[in-house]
Amino acid sequence: MPAVEPPVAPSKEPMPREKPAVKDHPRPSLSKEPLPVPPQASAPGKLPDQPPLSSPPQAAPGKLPDQPPLSSPPKASIPAPAQQAQGKPPVVEDKPPPPSPPKDSFPPVKLNIQDKFVILSNGILAVTISKPAGYVTGIQYNGIENILDTVNPEDDRGYWDVVWAPPGTKGTKGNFQRIVAKDFRVIIERADQIELSFKLAYNPAVDTKKAAPMEIDQRYVMLQGVSGVYAYGIFERAAWAQFGMPNARLAFKLQRQQFKYMVVADNRQREMPVPEDRMKPRGQVLEYPEAVLLVDPIDPKLKGEVDDKYQYSMESQDIRVHGWICKDPPTGFWQITPSFEFRSGGPNKQFLTSHVGPSTLAMFVSAHYSGEELIPKFKEGEPWNHIYGPIFMYMNNQTKGADFKLLWEDAKQKMLAEVKSWPYSFPASEDFPKANERVNVTGRFFVYDKYVTNEKVPAKGSFIGLGPLGEAGSWQRDCKTYQFWTRTDDEGYFTINFVRVGNYDVHGWVDGYIGDFKHKSPVNIAVGRNVDLGELVFEPLRDGPTLWEIGIPDRLAKEFYIPDPNPKYVNKLYVNHPDRFRQYGLWERYAELYPNNDLVYDVNTSDYKKDWFYAQVTRQIGARYNGTTWQVKFNLEDVVPNGIYKLRIALASATNSDLEVRFNEPKPSPAIFTSGRIGNDNSIARHGIHGLYWLFNIDVKGNTLRKGNNTMFLTQTKGVSPFQGLMYDYIRLEGPATSPK
Repeated sequence: MPAVEPPVAPSKEPMPREKPAVKDHPRPSLSKEPLPVPPQASAPGKLPDQPPLSSPPQAAPGKLPDQPPLSSPPKASIPAPAQQAQGKPPVVEDKPPPPSPPKDSFPPVKLNIQDKFVILSNGILAVTISKPAGYVTGIQYNGIENILDTVNPEDDRGYWDVVWAPPGTKGTKGNFQRIVAKDFRVIIERADQIELSFKLAYNPAVDTKKAAPMEIDQRYVMLQGVSGVYAYGIFERAAWAQFGMPNARLAFKLQRQQFKYMVVADNRQREMPVPEDRMKPRGQVLEYPEAVLLVDPIDPKLKGEVDDKYQYSMESQDIRVHGWICKDPPTGFWQITPSFEFRSGGPNKQFLTSHVGPSTLAMFVSAHYSGEELIPKFKEGEPWNHIYGPIFMYMNNQTKGADFKLLWEDAKQKMLAEVKSWPYSFPASEDFPKANERVNVTGRFFVYDKYVTNEKVPAKGSFIGLGPLGEAGSWQRDCKTYQFWTRTDDEGYFTINFVRVGNYDVHGWVDGYIGDFKHKSPVNIAVGRNVDLGELVFEPLRDGPTLWEIGIPDRLAKEFYIPDPNPKYVNKLYVNHPDRFRQYGLWERYAELYPNNDLVYDVNTSDYKKDWFYAQVTRQIGARYNGTTWQVKFNLEDVVPNGIYKLRIALASATNSDLEVRFNEPKPSPAIFTSGRIGNDNSIARHGIHGLYWLFNIDVKGNTLRKGNNTMFLTQTKGVSPFQGLMYDYIRLEGPATSPK
């Protein structure tokens, strides 16, 4: 099987483009106390020599009936920790793994079927699943009788659930349904593999108002000699009732008194609170239930911090491995996702990962950071079939007294091995195509902006992918199909590996340029025929020369001014951290910076890194919230009165907003553009630096502009809550069309 290359963190430097000179300009200051400084972490590469992961002690089966003692898992070689690039997937040194022992050197996989439970074991771990419901009620490993939280009832430890919305449901709300299977089957039972099915069927005559109109088949797979268990779900519907599905996931909840150290990235790991810390009187709920101030936590070192699960969200492309560590005995529980082809919303859709519980989530469909537009909605009689996963729940351990963080280093190596094994060869479902049933797609991607370069240039480090048939950019609102993405190398070459059979549009975008690329013709993928797309050229939207611009077109608001948090509401992890936008309450800092008047930006003297607030939020006056109006001042040496200028506004996020644009005459003069109500991604409240991408291309008549000084007014008119507003990605004013130099 061809190898899948691990994800590479390409350069984030924007492509060459016109850029005005920016003078150094001091930003407004916030009166505040000094922020707490997080403890210094060990420098990468300076950990003392560590022994490799050791074998766990022989574990008696405890309360898992009729099970042989668990034997030693294979030892793992631990590399030195590596530095993680900002905002990128975990950095790992891709070394060839040591030779694996032959399979027959490990005990066979065994299945113990009881009245209400089934137990999978392979001599390394034992997994107990309720029958026929399909709840994972216990995982025995490394001397721990049950890794899952025994404080919770058996149906609240490891489970699948969905939120489904009957016709007429507004927004992202719906009915919560934990999947309780009714039918249990053994799909494969061999010495090297066992696969089990726990299926919930749908009967339209009985279940119309009780359950989502679809069938869900939960699959669990255990392999010989493998320290973990795989899971995938087959979601299928026939010609049944109309409905929407705002959420679909697989959740695991671990022992709260043992698993207290959480890792989602090299530079995002820490000791976490326990659930009791979030409850009264130890915790104080802030503006919304997910955000809690730790007033009197059990661990006093956490006092005064804010805990919020949204502070640990990640983009889909970066969710490869995350999980929890127990320090005694040193044990790791990791969720590994080798591919994101089955998730909704494309590579930069954001999802929850792990959070206080201790919980670890495999999110497949979610309206977070997108709103209703990322809810799959099925019409009456619309059939559908989709496989979510497989994902891998990996467990590792090491010698007591060694650096527990080396468990994370081993988990990253295991993640690389799983990525290289994708697509897996073992799933029994015919709906999951194997490597020989998929196709590789190659090509070379260029970008050509006639006002920037005289010829096309390689689109270095750019996104290119196969997604749904539709308009340019439609991929980011797709939530029913599979998508396949990669990033180009320094010369613009790309390979998209292991694409499923079907018809696709070729989508892409290039950091440093606005807009979306879509190839002129769809691509048909058929078995046995690799596809070479040849040269693809993206010509970004452009009418005339740049007169001025604000920001960097990269679909993020990260380059703009992000304030320090209020010292009362700090997560110490994000102090002096590249992801400073993940702090709670940053929206409140706008009114402190601009207590009386809104932001005014001069394109000649201001610096967007210091003077452009990362979000245009509302302002509270008394008990009400009001929209805000920002001003952009600029000078034109000359104006073509009968010419058409072009204003391009790219938004990184919008939440219940209405943007109005005026030139030189503030309200109540008529706006030259109004967006209407847009967006519901809620990225301001959820500590995101982007949600869904919006691009507006606005004609500006020359007679609305003046020779000399001009002012553009950007008004966000809506005002209901502190979380409404816009995040800008990039703004550019172009002159009338001319022949480029």
